[in-house]
Amino acid sequence: MKDFTHLHQPTGRLIHDHEKDYLFFGGTAYLGLLVNEAYIDLYKEGLSKYGLNNGTSRNNNIQLDIFDLAEHRAASRFGFDGALLVSSGYLAAQMVVKSLSNGRKLLYAPHSHPALWLDTNPNVDGNMDSWLRELVQKINDTNDDDEFVIVSNAMDNLTPQHYDFSPLLAINPSKKVILLVDDSHGIGVVRANSTSTDLSMFDDSAIEVIVIASLAKGLGTDAGMILSSNKWIARFRKSPFFTGASPASPASMYAFTHSQDIYMSEFEKLQQNIQIFANLIGDRLSHISKFAVFSSKDPELYQKLVRNGYLISSFPYPLETDPPLNRIVLSSLHLEDDLKKLAQIICT
Repeated sequence: MKDFTHLHQPTGRLIHDHEKDYLFFGGTAYLGLLVNEAYIDLYKEGLSKYGLNNGTSRNNNIQLDIFDLAEHRAASRFGFDGALLVSSGYLAAQMVVKSLSNGRKLLYAPHSHPALWLDTNPNVDGNMDSWLRELVQKINDTNDDDEFVIVSNAMDNLTPQHYDFSPLLAINPSKKVILLVDDSHGIGVVRANSTSTDLSMFDDSAIEVIVIASLAKGLGTDAGMILSSNKWIARFRKSPFFTGASPASPASMYAFTHSQDIYMSEFEKLQQNIQIFANLIGDRLSHISKFAVFSSKDPELYQKLVRNGYLISSFPYPLETDPPLNRIVLSSLHLEDDLKKLAQIICT
């Protein structure tokens, strides 16, 4: 098997290795911003304006304006009262989980991302729909003094699968419940300027919603984001995780803040590519609407595609002893001809 683990180039549309070009259909750069020249130019503008980094606490008495500007833009863009931006999605997740765990019971959904784990793997498996129904009953049967944090990915980005959280509306409104959702793979990718799943259903409910996300995937920014009410944002600002950590690069915050036109253009290209490929591939691969991942458990698919000049993500799932789960990941960088040729190889 060829080794592609020591590349000296960005993982864009093409990967060049040993005198051969491969079309790349892997990774998580769904909107292709990592090699988008206009986006890189914005990043360079941010570098010129703010320098390489700002290695100081966000609670320092000397502050750059771009962090507040970026947070106001993020809250408005994704439809929340408040936002907080930190240096990574992992930091955002750990800061929120540890803050919320004090005096509350964490209830983990199946296959929650490791960044959400408080200490060790909660080892929750099973079907998400069944788990949600059982969870509602469990919470409704408890004492009213108990407080709960439901911790879940917003979607399953591997197999893939959309999650529907509407069963939680059956929780007794007297219960104290927070829904913490990690939308790193779906935010701004499945739906324009929005979370991947509609969480507005909880606006008039007793359930408080907090969303965390890594922006390093679809949104091309090395940072983590927290979206919630202003009440929770104020509390997270007092966390030692926030006061003790350096922030994200101010240049990346500048690019994130000023890239709406670029984002919308790439979002539309991605959604067009998803629709084209879905029509070409039919039911030969597992996929869901408006998401860029198409998966297969065919153990021969990876090598077949490599021989024909295509690279995809392939690894055992869910256990190391399981057969490889092959994931074809589309991006806005792909051309229609790329999709047609790939589909032809898969279908023959």
